[in-house]
Amino acid sequence: MPEEVAEARQFFPLGKFFIFGHARSGTTLLTRLVRLHPRVHCNYQAHFFTRPPLLEALVADEQVGQWLRRRSNRWNQGRDLSPLVLRAAADFIMERDARRAGKAEPGCVVGDKSPNSLMDDEAVRLMLKIYPDAHLVFIVRDGRDALVSHRFQAFIDRQEYISAEDQRIRDDYIHDPAAFLSGQRSIFTAKGLRNSALGWAKNVTATNQIARQSLGERYLSLRYEDLLARPWEQMARLWTFLGVEPSTAGLHESLEVEMAQNPDAEWQYQKEASIAGSLSKGRRGTWRELFTPGDRKIFKEAAGQALIDWGYEPSLDW
Repeated sequence: MPEEVAEARQFFPLGKFFIFGHARSGTTLLTRLVRLHPRVHCNYQAHFFTRPPLLEALVADEQVGQWLRRRSNRWNQGRDLSPLVLRAAADFIMERDARRAGKAEPGCVVGDKSPNSLMDDEAVRLMLKIYPDAHLVFIVRDGRDALVSHRFQAFIDRQEYISAEDQRIRDDYIHDPAAFLSGQRSIFTAKGLRNSALGWAKNVTATNQIARQSLGERYLSLRYEDLLARPWEQMARLWTFLGVEPSTAGLHESLEVEMAQNPDAEWQYQKEASIAGSLSKGRRGTWRELFTPGDRKIFKEAAGQALIDWGYEPSLDW
């Protein structure tokens, strides 16, 4: 309720925002950049609304629910305290971290970045239940590049979770990367690529639709590729959206320094140089080298319209 939101902000006054996006779409880069501002703090992947168990699991037990809405409980004034309990828990987690970072004075904002690939538009609905006053940032990356990046992340960081067929593809890539980097062999299975392409299309379409309808001016979308091409323009737009002044002394220079860093690429190289050493991490259009003709056909059938909608292709003639 609006009065409950106002009351919650008396105890936890910092403005809140959330960064969503499909996995491997630049959410981590955006987090590193947005918190360069002296009045903005952002940290990684609380998954309040984006990955089970969700924030609402704290009050999901029926006995807990009964306790929070019990009629004899004079603290709840006849209402279910569950929403306030969830809000207070998330507020405390974020504002405590902002305070430790020295960004808790009036006018500061704090947010969490959590990819919403598992929950899609439902993540927006869950967020609005607890934070109807929050700002939402949604970053989108060309799905073909996002899927390539996610595939190599699985090969490097999550080998224990991949199938036997995927393991064979991984081993073949290590022994002969040239065949894959020239588009002769696919890094995907046909079924895996189709499912992933459908998932990307659903994520970017459904999340954007419900966010635009529900949040209005408290919603901002941007493309990863535009962030790489024009970082200051995009970040100035984002900081203004969050209600902080982008013309802060030294901010432009800090942004240039941070854009030159790539800690994810360094980590993956240390973890598995035999795979990461042949890749150009974070670059636009890597899919053009790695997609086979069959891969292109599958992705076009599954997610071609989403590519057009987000400006990655003018038509299906690619």
